[in-house]
Amino acid sequence: MSLALEKPAPRVSSGSPMRRFSNLLYRKPNLYLALLLIPPLIWFGAIYLGSLLGLLWQGFYTFDDFTMAVTPDLTLANFAALFNPANFDIIVRTLVMAIAVSIASAALAFPIAYYMARYTTGKTKAFFYIAVMMPMWASYIVKAYAWTLLLAKGGVAQWFVQLLHLEPVLQFLLGIPGVGGSTLSTSHLGRFLVFVYIWLPFMILPIQASLERLPPSLLHASADLGATPRQTFMQVILPLSVPGIAAGSIFTFSLTLGDFIVPQLVGPPGYFIGGMVYAQQGAIGNMPMAAGFTLVPIVLIAIYLSIVIRLGAFDAL
Repeated sequence: MSLALEKPAPRVSSGSPMRRFSNLLYRKPNLYLALLLIPPLIWFGAIYLGSLLGLLWQGFYTFDDFTMAVTPDLTLANFAALFNPANFDIIVRTLVMAIAVSIASAALAFPIAYYMARYTTGKTKAFFYIAVMMPMWASYIVKAYAWTLLLAKGGVAQWFVQLLHLEPVLQFLLGIPGVGGSTLSTSHLGRFLVFVYIWLPFMILPIQASLERLPPSLLHASADLGATPRQTFMQVILPLSVPGIAAGSIFTFSLTLGDFIVPQLVGPPGYFIGGMVYAQQGAIGNMPMAAGFTLVPIVLIAIYLSIVIRLGAFDAL
């Protein structure tokens, strides 16, 4: 029987380079922090922001419509072209849809998030989490194509409307200019419904997180002071949930601004900002104009962030 003796780990002498370097980091924590942050900052600054700035710089180049070539002659014509009626209509159409989707998502998400935060525990809460996140597990394109079938004439949505005898209401909505169309799948209303369905989980989870952090003592204090449930909701719960709503709206607003798949598959003909960027760069090869359109959502999101930051959006993330 032989006994295997474990070899002791090699000791690092006090004068070794590794020990001196370790002592240096211990004495200078700022140096240690800098060494940790330099690699991700290089990635963020040189690769992420660098590529974005390089793309925006392309917006100052000139595109020759005759030769279909991009020349490095600097011009502001691409940015000025954004205010042409046709291009400006694309910007307004996208912005209105992004705001409408954010408002509708907040209205639908709040009751679900409130119930999850205040009345579910254990397995019930886990079930709601899975139910909310399950649509996020499916492929984005598959969900968009599935909704084209659901909203098509003779689809499930049409059958459900007929079952509830709501055909006059549907025809009235489809007849509204700028909202309806021949069918749900070719209307702005159908496109709006698909956007709300796809981005709704991104609104539910931040609101639910903000409501879970709501101290129960505030609700008890409100009840002790004689407030009715409606007064407690309007004066305590709703104001304290605003950061969560603002945080969720960042996702719904920005994702709708940049989306180009849903507008191509659902709704009437007409570009959104994302689709216009794809068409200019992919189909025509007009990279300067595509870069000009890329600046629009960046500016809109920057303005939107400046608003929601004041509402405490980042405190709820």
